[in-house]
Parts: sequence; C-alpha cells; structure tokens
Amino acid sequence: MKRACLVLIAALPLTTLAQAPRLIPAPREFAAGTSAPLKGAIAITTSTDRDDKFAAANLAAALKERGAKVSTADGALRIQLLRNTSAEAKALLAAKKLEFTAEMKDEGYVLVAEPKSIRVVGASAAGVFYGAQTAAQLITGFGSTMTVQTGVVRDWPAMRWRGFHDDLSRGPVPTLEFQKHIVRTIAAFKMNAYSPYFEQTLAYNSDPLVGPPGGAMTHEQVKELVAYAAPLHVDIIPEQEAFGHLHHALKYEIYNQVAETPHGHVLAPGQPESLNIIKRWFAEIDSLFPSQFVHLGADETFELGKGQTKDAVAKDGMGPTYLKFLGDIERSLRAQGSKKKFLFWADIAEKSPNLVSSLPQDMVAVAWNYWSTSGFEKSLTPFSGSGMQTWVAPGVSNWSMTYPDNNTALKNIQGFVRDGQKLGASGMLNTSWGDDGEEIFNQTWYGVVFGAAASWQKGESSIPDYQKSYGLQFHGDTTGKIDAAQQHLMMAHAALSKAGAGNGHDFLYWVDPYSSEGMEIAKKVRVAAPDLRIHAESASVLIAQARRMQPQLREQDALDAMDMGARRMDLIGMKFQFADEIMKAYATATDPARTTPVTWVDLSDISGINGRLQTMREAYVLGRELYEKSWRAENRPYWMQNVIARYDTAIQLWWTRSQMADAARREFSRTRKIPPPERMGIPASIPK
Repeated sequence: MKRACLVLIAALPLTTLAQAPRLIPAPREFAAGTSAPLKGAIAITTSTDRDDKFAAANLAAALKERGAKVSTADGALRIQLLRNTSAEAKALLAAKKLEFTAEMKDEGYVLVAEPKSIRVVGASAAGVFYGAQTAAQLITGFGSTMTVQTGVVRDWPAMRWRGFHDDLSRGPVPTLEFQKHIVRTIAAFKMNAYSPYFEQTLAYNSDPLVGPPGGAMTHEQVKELVAYAAPLHVDIIPEQEAFGHLHHALKYEIYNQVAETPHGHVLAPGQPESLNIIKRWFAEIDSLFPSQFVHLGADETFELGKGQTKDAVAKDGMGPTYLKFLGDIERSLRAQGSKKKFLFWADIAEKSPNLVSSLPQDMVAVAWNYWSTSGFEKSLTPFSGSGMQTWVAPGVSNWSMTYPDNNTALKNIQGFVRDGQKLGASGMLNTSWGDDGEEIFNQTWYGVVFGAAASWQKGESSIPDYQKSYGLQFHGDTTGKIDAAQQHLMMAHAALSKAGAGNGHDFLYWVDPYSSEGMEIAKKVRVAAPDLRIHAESASVLIAQARRMQPQLREQDALDAMDMGARRMDLIGMKFQFADEIMKAYATATDPARTTPVTWVDLSDISGINGRLQTMREAYVLGRELYEKSWRAENRPYWMQNVIARYDTAIQLWWTRSQMADAARREFSRTRKIPPPERMGIPASIPK
C-alpha cells in the first residue's frame, strides 16, 4: 500500500506550509530543520546523464550569481543530484524512510538538506531539475552571509501544465535575449510552458506583409528560443489568432476580401481563402514549434454576423456559426497533417454549452477570466462535462495599467487556479496583455511568479505566505523591503479604488486635468491623492533602501521598472493636486475682492523656478527617461515611439502652459493686470 504522506525521521517534525521557510512554490510536504551558515565552497555532483548535468550547471550558475564559490571538488556543502534508480538514492530513501510514489514520477522529487549536504532525488530529468531549483532557494544570502535551510522535502505539482502567456502583438515585442530570460526565470519557479501570443508578430514566409519590420519573430529566432527552452523543461506553445484579433493583417487591402467587415479584425468564415490563410500560417508553425500544443485563439469575435456572415448568423445563430468555423479550422489543419492538440479560448463557446459537443473532443478549452475570485464553474463545466480537457487562464492585471493591479491579479489567480484544480483543469495559462502598448514585462513578475506557485501547489495558495517570500526568492532581498514596496503599490491602487477612481489606469496618468473629462475625474482622484502618493513614494523609498543595503540584489531591471511604476503612480496624485493648487493660486491673484496688491511672488508658485507647471513638465520628462530605460532593457525598438509620443505630447502641454504663465507674469509687470484664467487655459475655480 502506498503511503500518501511523507514519513520523516523523528528529529524533523512535519511542518505546515504556513510554518515552512519562504519557498516559491511552497513544497507539498516539508519538514524543516535548522538554518546553518555556509562557509566555503559548494560542490555539485551528478550522474553522467546529459539532462542532469545541465541541471547541475544551471544550479551552479544560479549560486554563482549569489556570490557562492562553486566547484566539482569537495566543498563545505555538497549538493548531489540523483536518479531514484541509483543505489545511492535508494539507500538515502531507505535510511530516511521516504517513499517515491507514482504521482511523483513525472516531475516530483525528494530533497534531504543537512548542514553539509543537500541530496536531490528525481525519477525524471524534470524532477531532478525542479529539486535543484528548490535546493537553490534553500540557500539564501549573498557571498559570506549565505545560510542553508535544512530539512526534508517531498514534492510534486498539482497541475500538469503551468504556463505563461505573453502578448507580443499589442505593442512591446521582447528581444530574443529577454525571452530567454523569461523562460529561464519561470523554469526556476517550476513553470513548464511559455506561450508567445501572435496576431501579426510572427514572420511568415508565406505572408511577409503581415509581420512588421523589426517587430516580428523570425524563423531563426523561434528555433533558437525552442532549443534554449528544452533543457529547462519549458514547452514553447505558440498562439496564433485564427479567427478574431487579426486587424493588423486585415488592414491590408490584399486581405480585405476575407475580413468579416472592411479592414476589421475577424476572418469571414464563409470565405474559402480564410481557411487557406490559416492553413498557410499553421503549416509554418508546425515546422517551427515541436510542442504537442498549438493555440488557435478564437476569442472576442465581436464583428461576427455584422458583415459577410450576417445572413448565416441570422439563419443559424451566432453560436452555431462560430462553432462551425472553429471546427472547420480544426479539420482543415488535421487534413494537412497537423498532429497538434489545439487549444482555443473558451469564452464564445461557453455561451452555447449545448453545442460544445459538436467540437472535436481532443481540443483543449482555455477558459479565461481576469477579475473574478470565484464562480468559475460556468466557464469550465460546459467543456469538462463533454469530456474535453480544460485549462484555466487568470491574468496579471497589467493591461492599460500605470503599474499592475496586484490586488486584482493575486486574488484572481488564487481563485481561478484553486477552482480549476477542483473542476479537473489540467493546466494553467497565466496571462499578460498589452492593450495600450505601454506594458513593461519587468513590472509583471509579482503576478507571474504567484501563478507559478498557485499552479504547482495543491488547492488554494496563500497570498500572505507568497508576499513574505517573493522579495527573498526573486530578488534575494533578506530585509523584506521589496515585499513591503509591492504591498505599498497595492495600497496605492486601493486608494484610487476606494475613492471611486477605478485603479491605476494609464488614462489617469495621461489625462489633462483641465479637460472636461479630467475635471470630472479630479473630483475622485483628489480624495485619493494623499494616500495614493504616500504609498507610491513609500514604495520608491523602500526600493532605494533595499538596493543601498544590498547592492547585489538580483533582477535589477525589474527593480528599475518597479520604481518607474511607483513614480508613475505618484505622478497621478501629484498632477491633480498641482492642478488644484495652480487654480487656487490664480484665483487668489485675480480675486476682485482682494485687498492687498498683487506681486510677482503671487504667480511664482504657478510658474517659475519652483512653479507647479515646471514641476509637471519635469515629472513627465523624468517619466519619459525612466520609461525608455525600462523599455530598452527588455524590448526591441519597434513600437516604442508610439509611447514616447505620448510623453512628448504631455511634456509639450505643460511646457506650453508654463510659457503662457510666464507671458502673463511679464504682462503683469507691464500693465499691473493679470489675464483672466480662461485665457491661460486654467479653469476659474475648482469644481466641487
């Protein structure tokens, strides 16, 4: 009879996950020992197996990054990577009364950490690799301050597929080197799939017009990424939209005949050439991506029935028309020899649950929801009830955000993955989107890594435990300051939400506070501004303190992006506060009831060396510089100028206003009269 629980030596009582050291993901079973200082070199040994040698080299590189001395000779700490079939592994398991059960075979591992040794046992290359990642997390600190957490781990994942979906089509397109960094990093947190999302950013030989110059992955780059990911046990799963979201192809006249509406974003199902285009694209995908999966997209086909298929939808209904074309896509790709398992977004099909059975049952329905914390049954049961495999797709809530809204993201990921496990989902595809083209990937790691934890861990993952572990395991921060900074940014979002101003949407960052829309928004933002700014500024202070105290912190570009996001959040509050202060100062200077003479000093707070208008211009200039730095750290130059143009427009707006204010001061010097505020583009009074 197989034992379901870890049998441990008496000296190491079983701990709960809440008591366990700060590991991401938290191991399924962990008996913690003591923490011991590490003095001297680390020796890493393994078998001659190629995969295990790679795992050893990968572990060595991670430890060297933390200032450790690593050798293959004897050291103060010896790390062994073993297969469970080896005599040494069998002896270890027997001595510690540990059992390697069937559910651990594919990706599970056993780890025994003692003051002078860490031994990892896996039945597969993936299991050995994941055990090595846990070994790395048990060693904290830097250089001479390193410590080793001892204990016994028995661990395996709750979900077979644990992936991240990366939008490459709405603006930023990462460099190949940054994509490798993403793959390497998610692998360290035990994720095993990376899904680049393509609308127009995969360079097709068959349709070269679609891929923008400098903004599309070439065949050579795809092959290099796939080869890089393989030994890291990360499957590269391509998603090419095959129904909707194709405006960047359909905007060209040569494709207009297959558009549901002229130059729209949905392929017309009734057009034979629609299937021909799909077949051409996916034939190239099949030749490039060896994954068993390919994602067809097929979500948000809002234009369906409004153009070429209007009569068909009127006759047969929206659901049947949609599902028929989705089935046609599957059959066409099968007919040309594709052996892939086809993923598709489930949002349209779930509205016609009685018709789901008409789809091929070997397809995989990916249900997406980026805001809810419960109630996911309706998104999954129409498919699981018909025997179709399902995955869940929560989101990191970064799209159109000044900084990701992790209040929403963490709870959404927690709830959707928890319920997905209960309802039999075999995979998770955590998602990032770039709706307005401004998103910086390095700001999303908080949500990305929590997705890794939630999909590996069984049941509901603890957000508080994760928030105590992230800074240590992602950045190497032993002070807790990075964790505190992330929580301050969450509180900054919450301040806006509490005031009814939504959250840190990019719109709030760019809107002119003196526009009619901006004046309405100001009524809510001014309530939130003090708390918003205190939390955003506190985040920047904590990041700076952590970096000063620990110059060796990892993921420095992500810290830059985090600080940049905090400063963007702060500017939202500053802008509306300063807009009010400018209006108040101008109203005071031009008040007919004023009894004291007006002087140039009365206008200096508006425009001058310390004037609010100059400060706003300077804030957007700094924002531009920091944003461009973060962009270039991860992305190709393609598309960046679309965002820089927004900065330049904002800078010009506040520069023009400062020039107008300076002219008003000069006019006052000549005439002793101040122009009315309307002439300056300043409202006469603060609206209530």
